[in-house]
Amino acid sequence: MLSRVVQVTGAVDERAAFTAFVAEVEPRLRRALVGLRGREAGRDATAEALAWAWEHWAEVQTMDNPAGYLYRVGTSRSRGRRRALLPAREPSDASAFEPGLGPALAALSERQRAVVVLVHGCGWSYTEVAEALGVAKSSVGTHVARAMEQLRAQLGVHEEVGTDG
Repeated sequence: MLSRVVQVTGAVDERAAFTAFVAEVEPRLRRALVGLRGREAGRDATAEALAWAWEHWAEVQTMDNPAGYLYRVGTSRSRGRRRALLPAREPSDASAFEPGLGPALAALSERQRAVVVLVHGCGWSYTEVAEALGVAKSSVGTHVARAMEQLRAQLGVHEEVGTDG
């Protein structure tokens, strides 16, 4: 009887730990995958990544960057179902964004788009992005710099350089 109580308590603890993990990771993961794949495909990819995390919870708990790993799971599982970069309907706060941003992001390579969305859209560090994409941290910096240069050129935005005076 005692072993049954321990098993039930252990299962409850595992569920509680996973629920707390999802509450922490899901918003960032969803923003990243929606930014990369679009609203519907990004949400589907997030759900698939979290389902994978539950199935492999013992392994996920030991990871240094589980959100980055789940980002890779979500991107690989949604690769065959790519849709437009941005959702068909504009988000409710679309007025806060430059109207040309969607097409400018779509013109970037997938890698450049991913790093820009993860770094500037989701607030991930270069280290987190590097781990998630399986590239060197310096590569993330290079992709961000090139992508931002291309975005500025397409949007007609020129970076202001400070002057002494």
